[in-house]
Amino acid sequence: MGGALSFTLGSLLYPSMLGVQKVSSAPSRVIATPATGPLTEADRDFVVEVRAAGLWEYPVGQTALKKGTTKAVRAVGEQLVAGDAALDAACRTAAGQLGIDLPNQPSPQQQSFASRLNAETGKQFDTDLATTVRTTNGQFLTTVAAVRTTTRNSLVRALADQVNSTVLDHISAVEKTGLVDFGQVLVQETTSPNVPAQNLTPPPAVAGQPPVVLTPPPNSTASPSPATG
Repeated sequence: MGGALSFTLGSLLYPSMLGVQKVSSAPSRVIATPATGPLTEADRDFVVEVRAAGLWEYPVGQTALKKGTTKAVRAVGEQLVAGDAALDAACRTAAGQLGIDLPNQPSPQQQSFASRLNAETGKQFDTDLATTVRTTNGQFLTTVAAVRTTTRNSLVRALADQVNSTVLDHISAVEKTGLVDFGQVLVQETTSPNVPAQNLTPPPAVAGQPPVVLTPPPNSTASPSPATG
């Protein structure tokens, strides 16, 4: 990987796959008590984060299908599109049942991920895609584990299970390309750059605006809803 990638990743990749600011002052505070179990601030933030992640990663997958120069990179695109579409459907279902408002756009930071990759071509695109997706998904596993082991809400547990499976699928796909710069991955997963909070927060959906739907590809076998809670 070149110096340009090192600078870009160091500037953008925080706090993980999501690029979402952790705004909760008391993550363990219970904010609702639906039939599926107590819902905390951390649970709510997690659902929003899952939504925001798909909103930037899904179109990147579509770009990989078009611009990937190898079969393995195009396979990453297929994995991102199918997995994120199924995961987003499950996320929207859970949010609806839990009364959680979801964004229709990713955070400014996440938009910069997609913009950078959209501007690249050839081998540079392939290598930046592989390393970016590996870094963000690898770091997000920590968040998934924390939520899965602490939440008391069955819908959030089911969503965390599907997120975990999807993230591991994405990691496996990019590693098969042989293009991941693991040195960069390690640096980015263990470093916390100073990123303005406003760049990490997805804008709220406009009132009355229908939710953006990530359409699954034809003949997709990914399940949109792992459980009903």
